[in-house]
Amino acid sequence: MTCRIAELRNKQVVCVKNGCVLGYISDVEINTADGRLEAIVIFGRLRFFGLLGREDDIIIPWHEIEVIGRETVLVNTDPAPYVRMNKAR
Repeated sequence: MTCRIAELRNKQVVCVKNGCVLGYISDVEINTADGRLEAIVIFGRLRFFGLLGREDDIIIPWHEIEVIGRETVLVNTDPAPYVRMNKAR
């Protein structure tokens, strides 16, 4: 299966370790020296409607991508830094 970079944009990214949705692909990193894709980038969430900027971007190295489907990309990455935990009050 071939896929253009434009077709990668806006695909949902799901972690296979726990099934959480990390976000949607916003950009890719390309090594211009040899033309290889290095990573996919998911832009960070907006803080207070974008007035306070964004959270950190999620950068997933290419070797952690397991499957690229029609609508979803499955990745094998550590989801802990990206998942918000609900704290009991």
